[in-house]
Amino acid sequence: MPATKQEGRYAVHVLMLVATPVATDTRVLREARSLVTAGHRVHVVGRSVPVDFVPPEGVTVSSVGTSSAFRGEGGVSLKDRHPRRLPPHVRLARWALLPEHRRSAFGRWAAGVRGVVDGIGHVDVVHAHDFTALEVGARVARERGVPLVYDTHELWSGRPREHRPTPLADLHERAVEGRLGRQAAAVITVGDGVADALRERYGWDHVSVVRNTFPSAGPAGAAAQPTPSPRELVYAGRLAAYRELETIAEATRAPGLPLPVTLIGPADETWLAAFDAGAARVLPPVTPEEVTQRLVDAGLVLVTHSDRWENHRLAMPNKLFHAVRAGVPVVATDVGELARVVRAHGVGTLYRPGDAADLARAVREAVERYDELRAAVVAAAPELGWERDEQVLLGVYRGLEPVAWEDRPR
Repeated sequence: MPATKQEGRYAVHVLMLVATPVATDTRVLREARSLVTAGHRVHVVGRSVPVDFVPPEGVTVSSVGTSSAFRGEGGVSLKDRHPRRLPPHVRLARWALLPEHRRSAFGRWAAGVRGVVDGIGHVDVVHAHDFTALEVGARVARERGVPLVYDTHELWSGRPREHRPTPLADLHERAVEGRLGRQAAAVITVGDGVADALRERYGWDHVSVVRNTFPSAGPAGAAAQPTPSPRELVYAGRLAAYRELETIAEATRAPGLPLPVTLIGPADETWLAAFDAGAARVLPPVTPEEVTQRLVDAGLVLVTHSDRWENHRLAMPNKLFHAVRAGVPVVATDVGELARVVRAHGVGTLYRPGDAADLARAVREAVERYDELRAAVVAAAPELGWERDEQVLLGVYRGLEPVAWEDRPR
């Protein structure tokens, strides 16, 4: 069926493409939920989506699986997604071969997407999440004659590398992103720092900022009032290199850290195999709803990454906004855009990256100033909430030439 006009707006069928398991990709789920609430239809094609994943009401999901010598096929339960520890010789081989593995795996995923999309009816917009979905998204949009939205969750060319150097491939990817992003009807990204870098790097003038904020109600909202005093430090995010997890572990091994530490999330298998967590607990990933409750129960959130990579200096992590919506202060690294927001709103304390003693000092300060920091989080919630960013997203969609959708032959 063609796009239809409802209450002064056009309801369209959005095809979202994302090379993640979707279930814990809070940005994708937020955007899909908001578009459905606005009257649109959303179908997400993800990668190895857990068999027990239930998407938000009104959102449909397809899964394209990939496998390799390093990663098994998808289709497992979300609760079973826990990394294996690999022996040293396999870790070395993985480091050397990972670029080829990733290229092959994402290539197979993109080929699978084409097969799934061929079975889908009409599409009015293709929404490609991150560079890994950009090429296949641009191809589908071109073939269907519909607008492309490029939603980059980071500065792709500035992201950390956890494999051997690939300078030629990096140059190629940068050229592809510049060309296809220029052809997109709109580009969305996560913060002003990344947006400015994209404008400067590629000369794009069609970039909008939709931050990784969380809604004040619903599954991502706070389940209860945070504890009156912090009981635990929780890091909820990817467990991998360049996220200050080694510094956190070091802080747990020395006197002066007043709270226990839990690290929770999907892990890079090679990195985890060599990681000494110290006194910290390491747990597998859980749903966004369960993360929210963990933050509420803990009372203090670690939002950390290194200062080594450009993308980290520009990043606006999910973890920061998730903590704000749970009503919980943060202890964060004093790096770039992250530190700027924490300082501007007073929602936590900061420490020097790589300095375990300074991290312990920042934790003690957060405990001492807990009531003050909690009040600042409550005050900042409206400004740092999804309600503002949702309007930007919907505004982007309102600008995507609805007449072309309505008149285009099916």
